[in-house]
Amino acid sequence: MTDKMNDVENEAAENEATPKGANTEMDTEVENISNDSNPEDTIEIVDEKDEKINELEAKLHEEENKLLRVLADYENAKRRAALDKEALIKYKAQSILTNLLPILDNFERALAVEAKSEESQSLLTGMEMIYRNLIDSLKGEGLVEIEAQDKEFDPNFHQAVMTGSEPDKSSGIVLEELQKGYQLKDRVLRPSMVKVNE
Repeated sequence: MTDKMNDVENEAAENEATPKGANTEMDTEVENISNDSNPEDTIEIVDEKDEKINELEAKLHEEENKLLRVLADYENAKRRAALDKEALIKYKAQSILTNLLPILDNFERALAVEAKSEESQSLLTGMEMIYRNLIDSLKGEGLVEIEAQDKEFDPNFHQAVMTGSEPDKSSGIVLEELQKGYQLKDRVLRPSMVKVNE
């Protein structure tokens, strides 16, 4: 008698906890299984339900993995965009500076000419002032002259166009800089053209 009372109390407690009409399809199936008298049919239905649960769990796991991959791709794209933007800002002056390098070369050639009169000397002095102002402005944008003379040859910064032989200097030393090289911050705009000791 007490068992029946406990069952009735448990059923009443479950009914209070579950709102009316909240039975799911699974609850209905469980009721149908308990009402079913054939145990083999019950086992078959339970096996089908287990199989369906496993299938749905596998699909859920697959969808979670897809979502994680999409989120990772999004984060990677966001990081790449930030790096591209940073590089664009850092090297914004690259094309302008590259176009100005031949002008710097011409200035240096003109300044190398020896003045023969007072008039040409004053012209040369004016050009030198303009050249210094231009160089200072370009350095402000990040232009750096590559050191070459008497340095160890480095193919990352130097382009060997000639070789020479000076026994008092070690092999691979730059003997002469034929054309200046420049870099923008850490990026080479133009390597130095050099003559290297054999």
